[in-house]
Amino acid sequence: MLRSVGQRRVTADGVDPRVAELRAAVSRLRRELAGHRRELADRGIAEDELAALDAMATSGAPEVWRLRRSLLLVAGAVGSVSALAEGLTEVRRAVELFGPATPEQPDGHSA
Repeated sequence: MLRSVGQRRVTADGVDPRVAELRAAVSRLRRELAGHRRELADRGIAEDELAALDAMATSGAPEVWRLRRSLLLVAGAVGSVSALAEGLTEVRRAVELFGPATPEQPDGHSA
């Protein structure tokens, strides 16, 4: 089936597959983070940003720069924990499905 330029793919149930991928990756990392018993100084930041990523995914058309900002905060919070590396990589790949970073954020700052 041909699609018009700018038209997004959707699954049989009407969900953008990028959204489904991001939500699945975020859910996995949230579970892994919850099960990680060692103390993480920035655990709260990671949890908050994972919740924000999930909320952005379900909102419809998330802004790529916001997705990437949350990803950077999560990576900074858990990036050195090898047990969470695979889950973090999945989240990064899912964010990348939404496209490249924009050269400038709405507030005029470079991304």
